[in-house]
Amino acid sequence: MAHDRETVQEILDKALADGRTSLSAPEAKLVADAYGIPTPGEALATSGGEAAKLSREIGFPVVLKIVSPDILHKTDAGGVVVGVDSEDAAREAYDQILASAKAYQADADIIGVQVQKMLDTGADVQEVIVGAVTDPAFGKVVAFGLGGVLVEVLKDITFRLAPTTHDEAMSMVEGIGAAEILNGVRGAKAVDKEALTGIITGLSDLVNDFPQFSEVDLNPVLAGPDGATAVDVRIIVDPEGGQQPVQFTQDEILASMNRIMKPKAIAVIGASNEEGKIGNSVMRNLINGGYRGSIFPINPKSDTVLDLPAYKSITDVPGDVDVAVFAVPAKFVAGALEQCGEKGVAGAILIPSGFAETGNQELQDEAVAVARKHGVRILGPNIYGYYYTPESLCATFCTPYDVKGSVALSSQSGGIGMAILGFSRSSKMGVSSIVGVGNKADIDEDDLLTFFESDDNTQLIAMHLEDLKDGRSFAEIASRVSKKKPVVVLKAGRTDMGARAASSHTGALAGNDKVYDDILRQSGVIRAPGLSHLLEFARGVPKLPTPKGENVLIITGAGGSGVLLSDAVVDNGMTLMDMPEDLAAKFDEYIPPFGASGNPVDITGGEPPSTYRNTIALGLEDDRIHALILGYWHTIVTPPMVFAKLVAEVVEEYRAKGIEKPVVASLSGDVEVEEASTYLYERGVVAYPYTTEMPVDVLGAKYRWARNAGTLGG
Repeated sequence: MAHDRETVQEILDKALADGRTSLSAPEAKLVADAYGIPTPGEALATSGGEAAKLSREIGFPVVLKIVSPDILHKTDAGGVVVGVDSEDAAREAYDQILASAKAYQADADIIGVQVQKMLDTGADVQEVIVGAVTDPAFGKVVAFGLGGVLVEVLKDITFRLAPTTHDEAMSMVEGIGAAEILNGVRGAKAVDKEALTGIITGLSDLVNDFPQFSEVDLNPVLAGPDGATAVDVRIIVDPEGGQQPVQFTQDEILASMNRIMKPKAIAVIGASNEEGKIGNSVMRNLINGGYRGSIFPINPKSDTVLDLPAYKSITDVPGDVDVAVFAVPAKFVAGALEQCGEKGVAGAILIPSGFAETGNQELQDEAVAVARKHGVRILGPNIYGYYYTPESLCATFCTPYDVKGSVALSSQSGGIGMAILGFSRSSKMGVSSIVGVGNKADIDEDDLLTFFESDDNTQLIAMHLEDLKDGRSFAEIASRVSKKKPVVVLKAGRTDMGARAASSHTGALAGNDKVYDDILRQSGVIRAPGLSHLLEFARGVPKLPTPKGENVLIITGAGGSGVLLSDAVVDNGMTLMDMPEDLAAKFDEYIPPFGASGNPVDITGGEPPSTYRNTIALGLEDDRIHALILGYWHTIVTPPMVFAKLVAEVVEEYRAKGIEKPVVASLSGDVEVEEASTYLYERGVVAYPYTTEMPVDVLGAKYRWARNAGTLGG
């Protein structure tokens, strides 16, 4: 339906002109009406007699509520009386509300008392909350959850970016933990979900059209079988709500990032001959890492650095320079950036600390202003640098890295960056890139995603982040990129540190991590719960073929591991296939009578290698099975390396026939299972010793990506 924007604009303009931070209840009702959000019949009374008259006209019973821009939480002020069923009761309620409000806040500006039709709250009616807040990272987000006391206690609430589509709104209604209540329990009828989605989309349109509405609270919304009505509407106004962060176009990002990641010439500002200096380490890594472009050391006090001609200033360098790596103290950065701007440098890699991370925001802002003036993009400051292996580029003070592959990783923390580097080297996980983003004064995850999306050398992107500078932009780009390449994110700070101070229930419930969790999922991002999962997802997801369906089968040599593997499958939102009778009969041909041909298929621990081979082959051969999870138990009959070699052989045999299914394995036993797991991993079977959870978690991550990308089933 069309929205009445003109009416809302007039109301907003008046509130802003009056310097108010909220709308009155009558104004909020008009705004709701303009965007198709149903509210009860109501009117404003300014005397006890008028309250009695309006109550009679609206029809008993009614609710009376204080209307004051200074009193947002009406109940706390004694400003609400429910169940008013006569004119005398309406007069008394009016006087009672005014007295309570004055006692609560003597100088409150009281406009009057709202008289509102009291709605039926029978067994078929459920209280829910619909709201919108301005999140520091993502901007306008809408929220849905159970209302009343339950929303405060259970915090069963979900979020989406505004504007919200009909399907996204319906996924909110059906996605809360207590969604079954809305379907009707204990004889109650199901609520009208379409009416709820209409309220959610109407509200999302409202805050998208009018970003100055910083918080909107519809609480409670009474939802029944025949519709839904917002009983209370609270709207907070922020005149600065419409400000947008600086954004670059996709073409602008790619133009800069291609020069930064694939530079023909690099200058090192602060290059040094002295071992132990950052400028010396950067130079050595560029040279020893095999970078084939031109390297220009910048040092006003030396003629050469590591046998290369040195220049007093970057402006003295002959020819073009794509990247300048800074290894000078923070106080010299802005001046050197001016020279980089004159030289036409595309990217400034700011390794130095001493900026916003130490409280010196002014110095960081100065550097950004200089860079923006000249069109120079800044990576950092306060970073270890970056690697791009296709160019043998190690622009960092850490160690060179040369194990090339298809995984790109980034980190906001230098310590996490070192963990990424060490894991990549130890596990022989080939990478295309490792990037430190540090303070993210300019270049951030959005720029990296845009580059890696178009980079043929990158097939998966894994990111550690502590915050998002522009979460909305990230979500939009991630939604696009994740359709083509898996995007894995480790978001630090996911524990509940307490809801932020807010003027609405929705705002108070918009705990930072819950918003991140819902919107990252909405964007198709695979969220890693910890660092080990980030790294293992990065290593394992590209190894696995995309499954062609949801049916997962477990084959195990130990009943105990089968139970744990089953739990992990459910925890990861995957489906344990119901075993068909004919398939169970085929498995029975290979397993002992005291085994089990259900799902899990328990072949028991004393079986020879042939039993493993035959059952795994059957799992690969049958089209109804789409993924295999193997649970191995160390035995003398089938030692770990015997198991590993037979699994690799049978998987390769079926790949040669064109049958590719994801296969993961959990190996329990003595230390020999470590070598066996490594053997399997190197041959495309994601295998881990001593854990039933991790191989299933990696498979679950692959499934989440495939569902989002629309590739499940081909």
